[in-house]
Amino acid sequence: MAGEVARAGDEGYEAAARSFFATGAPAVVVRPRGPDQVAAAIAHAGRNALAVSVRSGGHSPLGHGTNTGGMVIDLAHLDDVQVLDTGRRLVRVGGGATWGRVGSALDPYGWAVTAGDTADVGVGGLTLGGGIGWMVRRYGLTIDNLAGARVVTADGRLLSASPDEHPDLFWALRGGGGNFGVVVDFDFVAQPVRIVHFGMVVYRLGDPADLMARWRDAMRAAPEELSSTLALPPRAPDGPASAVVLLCFAGAPGTTAGEARAAIEPLRELGTVTAVNVSERRYCEILENATPPPNLRRATRDTLVAHLDDALIADVVRLHAGPVPAAVAVRSLGGAFGRVPADATAFAHRDAEAMIVALLTLPGTAADQEVEQALRPWHAVAAHGTGTYVNFQGSATAADLASAYPAATYARLAEVKRAYDPGNLFALNHNIEPAGRRRHRRDGVTG
Repeated sequence: MAGEVARAGDEGYEAAARSFFATGAPAVVVRPRGPDQVAAAIAHAGRNALAVSVRSGGHSPLGHGTNTGGMVIDLAHLDDVQVLDTGRRLVRVGGGATWGRVGSALDPYGWAVTAGDTADVGVGGLTLGGGIGWMVRRYGLTIDNLAGARVVTADGRLLSASPDEHPDLFWALRGGGGNFGVVVDFDFVAQPVRIVHFGMVVYRLGDPADLMARWRDAMRAAPEELSSTLALPPRAPDGPASAVVLLCFAGAPGTTAGEARAAIEPLRELGTVTAVNVSERRYCEILENATPPPNLRRATRDTLVAHLDDALIADVVRLHAGPVPAAVAVRSLGGAFGRVPADATAFAHRDAEAMIVALLTLPGTAADQEVEQALRPWHAVAAHGTGTYVNFQGSATAADLASAYPAATYARLAEVKRAYDPGNLFALNHNIEPAGRRRHRRDGVTG
């Protein structure tokens, strides 16, 4: 194989074999420096029947960026950020870049691409799953700002996907995950954003259902420039309970500080405020680095809900108050996110008012049965959902995949899969089987 190759014991192997949530033992790690080296790695994997993991930032909750006994294609060297057209704000970003790198590169232009919350998350994985971030109500998903991509497919071809070239593949890349090839770079239309109003409001948590209902009503009336998340941290055994609203106001150029304060003010009136920390920040500064999880067993689940009604709020409160420590985050959607037709991208849940994410923490020795017991209160919350967001999904059953894509969307994705990866080489992901192929699952993921 051409390019940088590492096996157990070689420099850099351990870092690539270990992802944020999983540890693997791949037979080989390849770090290509261009599409031709990606194609060579894919060909080698095919000849030797190696399972393939594609690593961008390595933050998959299910550890899809590594495996045991297969190949990891680590895109770390494909991390360039290049301005293609200043007039159109068209930017080409390597599939192995991180969002922190993108933010820093675009800051001198006064531009930003709406992305996730974390600086060291990879551009590739987040984009292919959709991309929900701090400007989701203002500029939609990351995929809504995608103009094209270059993809190395399972047969080694380098294809350009856009509305005009391979439009079926372009549609599938926008939410269909890593099922269709290795994306070596993405073309985004950046937005004119340099300064945002960003921070948090902390509340004493007396009546969590009332606080959540007030937050919901405030966000229904809020301008789309304002996005926010209501977070309920795990209840501490001592000390007062609290809740946090994290917020970002991304106004158009020329928006005044007074207009920003007026939009944010209703979020400061939801309950008893114990702390406020909101300030003008450069967009590139609000993306934080993630902290590696402790040696505990974590169960993460998410659901998208069309209506954050009172019955759902009651179930969220019961989950948070359950016997297992649970952190719950409710993220506001709508605005630009909801104006994209449901069939325009593989991410189809455009009618969602909010996304609910739960993180339950158990001892590292907890058995599967204990995890299932702890998740029982979550099932009542999930029953209100209309789908899941694959970038946060912490389990990979057939039911999970079915909830990620409506039936018509899944069928269309399966046809695209058959066209571009009929042998299902790219199976270590939220896997979509090629149409007409009997369902199976590759071995090799360790978590």
